[in-house]
Amino acid sequence: MNMWQAEVRVDLDAIRDNVATLRAGTTAEIMAVVKADGYGHGMVPAARAALAGGATWLGVATLEEALTLRRAGLTEPVLAWLLAPGLALHEGVAADVDLNAGSLAQLDELVTAARRAQRPVRVHLKLDTGLARGGATPADWPALLEAAAKAQADGEAEVVGIWSHFVYADAPGHETVDHQLAVFAEGLATAEQYGIEPRYRHIANSAATLTRPDAHYDLVRPGVAIYGLSPLPSEHPTGLRPAMTARARVTLTKRVPAGQGVSYGHAYHTARETTLALVPLGYGDGVPRHASNVGPVALGGRTRTIAGRVCMDQIVLDCGDDPVAPGDVAILFGPGDDGTPTATDWAEAIGTINYEIVTRFGGPRVPRVYDGTAGVPAEAAAGDHHSREASGSREASGTREGESL
Repeated sequence: MNMWQAEVRVDLDAIRDNVATLRAGTTAEIMAVVKADGYGHGMVPAARAALAGGATWLGVATLEEALTLRRAGLTEPVLAWLLAPGLALHEGVAADVDLNAGSLAQLDELVTAARRAQRPVRVHLKLDTGLARGGATPADWPALLEAAAKAQADGEAEVVGIWSHFVYADAPGHETVDHQLAVFAEGLATAEQYGIEPRYRHIANSAATLTRPDAHYDLVRPGVAIYGLSPLPSEHPTGLRPAMTARARVTLTKRVPAGQGVSYGHAYHTARETTLALVPLGYGDGVPRHASNVGPVALGGRTRTIAGRVCMDQIVLDCGDDPVAPGDVAILFGPGDDGTPTATDWAEAIGTINYEIVTRFGGPRVPRVYDGTAGVPAEAAAGDHHSREASGSREASGTREGESL
């Protein structure tokens, strides 16, 4: 059995089951958002697990992400929406990737790409309903529709979807949600006047998928929820299970006296004689430096708080008189079994969101290990399905037996 120092474990079956839970709550199709390397879970394995759970679409930010999915053999519909000028969009058209247009300039680039690829581009027109990021404003919307209708009539584009994105759906009942839905409905009505009636209308993110069935339309786009993390306040149960666990083995323990300053700047001092434990994960691996003196870590049957500053490679825990030893497993976050910390606990401790915790975690030094068989090709599932992946190269580097938490 290969030994390990630090790792991120991903439960593929949890991703599958989370998607199935979301699927059971809607009549719309599910677009599983797997951008940013699957929110840190691994884009291709996460995509396969989500498809096994009932997703019929995949969503990514960049063209390269979409092409990576195609190179992995995934043929399901894929939408890529964050496209800088000058990209080789014809490669996306040729690979049957759906592409976003939120302005006349973006639509022009897509039409040019379609001509180069010698096939129509599959377009989703984005309406800015209030987020003020991507998409055409209501004032610019008619001009985009007119150009899209012409491109469609000329056989250079197929308008597959019209879409938008919520400002504040993670605050159920917030006034912006109803306002955006009204703007979206008006935008869809305007599109009909230009002869554009796409198969897919979509605006719901994870939060709206969970709380606003009136926003589901034909397709919903859950992201963080498929990884088992809730975008909602804690009083809104979701039935989802976090898929990622970050953990490391203690490398050193030592007894120190009361009043001992710990780590850089001595931002922490021991209150009594105590045992310190050194855990080999730091901000170089994704542990937020803002977690200094506040980040929760489970070790030795208790949840402790990081003692002092988060360093590039390591953190320190004050363990009192508890019998901790080198080789013991420290869990930074996971599904929360037995009261261990979750990514949401980390987010609350440092004043951020759980999305950021899982997306930033890992790195070249921290292998990613997969548990479960959801979406795993049959030939791989027949053998050892606890596959290990180096986070830096994102390429499988062998397998080993899984070890229980």
